[in-house]
Amino acid sequence: MALNNPATNELLPERNREGGIDQDWAGNDQDWWDWYVTLAANDAAPAELVDGPGLPDIDAATDDQVERELTEPYDLDPAAVDAFARHAFVRLPAVFSPAVVRRLAERLDELLRAEHGNDVAGRFTALEQMWLHDDLMRAVALSPRIGGLAAALLDVPGVRLYHDNALSKEPGCGRTPWHHDAEHFPLQTTDAVTAWMPMSAIPGPMGPLSFARGRDVLGEVADLKFDKVGTSYDEAVTQRFHTRKVAVESEPFAVGDVSFHSALCFHTAGPNRTTQPRRALATTYFADGTRVVESPTLISGTWREFLPGIEPGGLANSELNPVVGRRG
Repeated sequence: MALNNPATNELLPERNREGGIDQDWAGNDQDWWDWYVTLAANDAAPAELVDGPGLPDIDAATDDQVERELTEPYDLDPAAVDAFARHAFVRLPAVFSPAVVRRLAERLDELLRAEHGNDVAGRFTALEQMWLHDDLMRAVALSPRIGGLAAALLDVPGVRLYHDNALSKEPGCGRTPWHHDAEHFPLQTTDAVTAWMPMSAIPGPMGPLSFARGRDVLGEVADLKFDKVGTSYDEAVTQRFHTRKVAVESEPFAVGDVSFHSALCFHTAGPNRTTQPRRALATTYFADGTRVVESPTLISGTWREFLPGIEPGGLANSELNPVVGRRG
């Protein structure tokens, strides 16, 4: 397999082009995503786009119904807790009702269009910190249902919010590179988890998340060097997983499914080969009492926006990091 390792990457902010990754990210959050997806290897010739699944064919919930559902506890199967402990990820069915998914999807469409417009084909567009100015997004980010699941799966007394996230893989956008979130979150803990909440069904051609099974998978690729300009790291991880027969789960998501992946979980996502944006809300939580690492890197992106006033080494407990879930 030929490794693509160009001399530079034009989507890196100019201040980040020299040196390694041990520096602050010099752009904004969308700049980060535009750069990051260039680090994934993709087929030279994209496939023809097919129709997407559409939104759930049901009347949308009211905002009050959304907030009530997100407050109610979820009946967590002990087998799911065990699966998360062993594999570093789990997918839970029917965390959201179809009517709630429909309402959140409609609101998210409004927010993304307001931010990015309509000329976004082939891009990976994102929006973060929505909870600070939108009532529905606040209901998701501060949801006792989702936060409680995060605390239960991590098996910690309580979790704090790191940030919320809207992720829209637009029609024709390629893969997301292999990665694990411990390298993205500037936190001195692996007790961090992201709830990935699709805003429609996610069939195979739409690019659902794919997870490498096992909490120890990081050890299989720990010697590989991150490549900030090309696809060599992504390709090397793919080859290593294939050579060492690492099991990878890549299954469609039904409406209302939510996956939780640990900061230790290596994951990727396929290209969106449909005519519909592949949209998800992704909220990250970490164990209460966590500190910021001493030396954040450019892979951590705009982390100071999520932990305002907290310096490296400090306790990660700013006013934007409330405790939002407790283990039942």
